[in-house]
Amino acid sequence: MLETNHEKFMKEAIDQAMIAYRNNDVPIGAVIVKDDVIVSRGHNRSLERGNPLAHAEIEAIDLAMINLSESRLNGCSLYVTAEPCIMCAGAILHARIDKVFFGVLEPKFGGVVSIANIFDIQKTNHRVEWLSSIMSEEISEMMKTFFKNLRLNC
Repeated sequence: MLETNHEKFMKEAIDQAMIAYRNNDVPIGAVIVKDDVIVSRGHNRSLERGNPLAHAEIEAIDLAMINLSESRLNGCSLYVTAEPCIMCAGAILHARIDKVFFGVLEPKFGGVVSIANIFDIQKTNHRVEWLSSIMSEEISEMMKTFFKNLRLNC
């Protein structure tokens, strides 16, 4: 893999998160990269679609499989603004994504390190490398502002 610029790809994920933010959905965005090229983008659309499965990671995985005409995403990396939840961590394993880079921890639903360690289960047939805290200050501020505004408008 040629990934040398984590910030470049995380900025793209933040751009996706801002789309969700403007749509009053939890501001999480994701991009999938292969050979240093973005092959798909996604953002949370759970409220928009009325579907709790419409997470940024799932959206990006679906689109990457279409764009690459593949049923597996070997050789791909996922950049996502927040730690994937347990559901998304399972989807990442099934999609065979090699690496995951995320900005902030998800203390209530995190499936990588906060609540469950899905990628560390030894009986799975795929290993996912991961790295956290990429642009975490910017992402954390965006999330805090979103939830503060949400509380004020309720």
